[in-house]
Amino acid sequence: MTPKRDYYEVLGVSRDASPEEIKRAFRKLAFQHHPDRNNEDGAGDKFKELNEAYEVLSDNDKRQSYDRFGATGAEDMFGGFSGNSAGFGGLGDIFEAFFGGVGTATRRGPKRGQDLYSELSITFEEAALGTEKEIKTKRTENCPTCEGSGAKPGTSPVRCTACNGSGQVYQVQRSVFGRFTNMTVCRQCHGSGSVITDACPGCRGGGRKRFERRMSVVIPAGVSVGSRMRLTGEGDAGDRGGPPGDIYVTLRVAPHKYFVRDGDDIHYELPIGFTQAALGMETEVPTLYGDTKLKVSAGSQAGEVLRFKGKGVPHLNRGGCGDQFVTLKLMTPRKLSKRQRQLFEELAEGLDPNGKKKK
Repeated sequence: MTPKRDYYEVLGVSRDASPEEIKRAFRKLAFQHHPDRNNEDGAGDKFKELNEAYEVLSDNDKRQSYDRFGATGAEDMFGGFSGNSAGFGGLGDIFEAFFGGVGTATRRGPKRGQDLYSELSITFEEAALGTEKEIKTKRTENCPTCEGSGAKPGTSPVRCTACNGSGQVYQVQRSVFGRFTNMTVCRQCHGSGSVITDACPGCRGGGRKRFERRMSVVIPAGVSVGSRMRLTGEGDAGDRGGPPGDIYVTLRVAPHKYFVRDGDDIHYELPIGFTQAALGMETEVPTLYGDTKLKVSAGSQAGEVLRFKGKGVPHLNRGGCGDQFVTLKLMTPRKLSKRQRQLFEELAEGLDPNGKKKK
């Protein structure tokens, strides 16, 4: 696996850069490497790398973990830990280590179904404004023929004769340490306490079958790349009467042709000509909510930023919206006609380099 580049190097900032410096660096590079604005090979991967670096360094907690543990360590920190870290888990483990499984056993009871995981691709607008999508998944459900019992319709599981319905059997072992009673799960009924003598033809006694299902997912306004939604109770069916698992849907958001998202704010570059910047103009600018009129004042400068308040992405799970920022991008004509060149030369004679009239 290729090691990830240093996130500070990706954004071109120092390790002690302020949050504002990180934001400015990301905004500049995001415009430069946006896949719809940059046709070079690898632009999409570069844009993805920039988003990943900014997601970590713009979050104070994630940044501190990254500075301390690196990319892999930070992912572990935020992904959580599972399992027993070291040593024996309890008395049963000690018996297992020394006496080959001498200890206690618990009868198998209801077990929760497995969680399922899915990915869903949506557009920039759908993530910002919300939508409803359909997903397709395969999940384990109770057999409709036997309703999950595993027994042929009209019959029922019978009590296990090996354990007398307890699901457990006892064995006595002797060693130099003394006499030990070994309680294990019954091999005949696998701890359920009952056995199926006439299996259901639909599931062959398993009690469950796998089906392909389609379901609707309501995506709230304001979600972002990597957001994960939980569909409670839509995972695999539980075992022995246990509850079903859940489905976790991870969202993949396609980049926009014009917009770059920063939190709940949106950034857009407006190309204007020299004369438009000098004389001012009115134009229409695209927003998430349709084209909106924008007035560019006379004498506006390249890089000047104008704001549409409340035209950004709705805040997730709360009221209000971010803003849309419009950056003026001065476009210099590459070719001039003879007459156009003459007019520019006449204009240059009457203006100094700062755009003021010469005396």
